Amino acid sequence: MSLWAGFGALMRWSLASIGAMLPLIVVIQAMLAAGIIIGFGFLIPDIAPESALFLSSGAPTILLLTIGLVIVPQGISRARASGALDYQRALPISRPLLLLVDLAVWTLIALPGVAIGLLVAWLRYDLTFSFDWPLLVLASVLVTTMATALGYAIAVTFPAMLAQLLSQVLVFFVLLFSPITFPAGQLPGWFQALHGVLPIQAAADLMRAGIASDAFPAEGRDLLVLALWTALGLLVTYLALARRK
Repeated sequence: MSLWAGFGALMRWSLASIGAMLPLIVVIQAMLAAGIIIGFGFLIPDIAPESALFLSSGAPTILLLTIGLVIVPQGISRARASGALDYQRALPISRPLLLLVDLAVWTLIALPGVAIGLLVAWLRYDLTFSFDWPLLVLASVLVTTMATALGYAIAVTFPAMLAQLLSQVLVFFVLLFSPITFPAGQLPGWFQALHGVLPIQAAADLMRAGIASDAFPAEGRDLLVLALWTALGLLVTYLALARRK
């Protein structure tokens, strides 16, 4: 089967498996983005414009990471448990298409939430964004790919129950212990060093530079860290999908 025919077939399969839940998932993702911006703002009395901008420009990163590191592993784990993943792997298609289709589907689901989150931030805090569109598009694609690849790698490497447990731990780590909605300087020194090699802070900083380029400059190191983690996730996923049983 050609790559395009295989991609189309798997895309129809994926959308059909989500079915009537698709609009609800999009709404929930939008509510999550808006809730992060408004809810976290309540934790900071008389929030300053600079803090509001930092919080609001970090919310899209949380949304993209949550989809890739939490929702994707849970979906793949369910597919493994039901046998659907093994059936797809047996089809006459290229194995990397399985990851590519999930990446495309969840990116389309995440985009409305990102846009609504920024709209809520503009209405709630009267912010002015300075978009660097090429950087924002590159960062969004790279962050989504990195998170989805790592989430997929977790789901196809570990047993289903363990993969779902790890995804639950990751969502708390991203929300509460990662410098996305607050500066890294508020963390202990050893935690800052840890985030220096993890992709979460790099993802947030690169997305933030694309959303508010006047206030947050982009750094090549963030791009390098994201690229390395993306390559690692893609490699582990490819090896797991290509492995014969």
